[in-house]
Amino acid sequence: MFRGVAELSLDAKGRMTMPTRYRERLTERCTGRMVITIDTDERCLLLYPLPEWEIIERKLDALPSFNAQARRVQSLLRGHATDTEMDNNGRLLLPPPLRQYASLDKQVVLIGQGKKFELWDAATWSARRDEWLAEETVGDTALPAELLNLSL
Repeated sequence: MFRGVAELSLDAKGRMTMPTRYRERLTERCTGRMVITIDTDERCLLLYPLPEWEIIERKLDALPSFNAQARRVQSLLRGHATDTEMDNNGRLLLPPPLRQYASLDKQVVLIGQGKKFELWDAATWSARRDEWLAEETVGDTALPAELLNLSL
């Protein structure tokens, strides 16, 4: 399971160095092979270890082909999916079209989300996080039933 927030920098070639705390697990789980795609709801990227992405891909294949929303999600996720591999220094190359989609320039934030990671532009992440916290404080959104019984 991947968790935690890491502030990182992209180098001039668009590479990021995966934090040390994740490298061994990624090497064991997928020999450093990952898939990067876009998030369809937010302007960030999703990074999946290859075995986790293959599960997502099977789920995408099972979606109904005559449903417009399903086709949209299939096209966006699979169409932007890009294979990448950690090099010996733990770096991943982020392709220019994906960096452009998420407005990634220099400072980025990598967020562990269990079986995958989210990668955000640092300023976008800070603004979005603050919006979410303000929403929770104001109580404008109703919690899903699944969260009502969650004890932290």
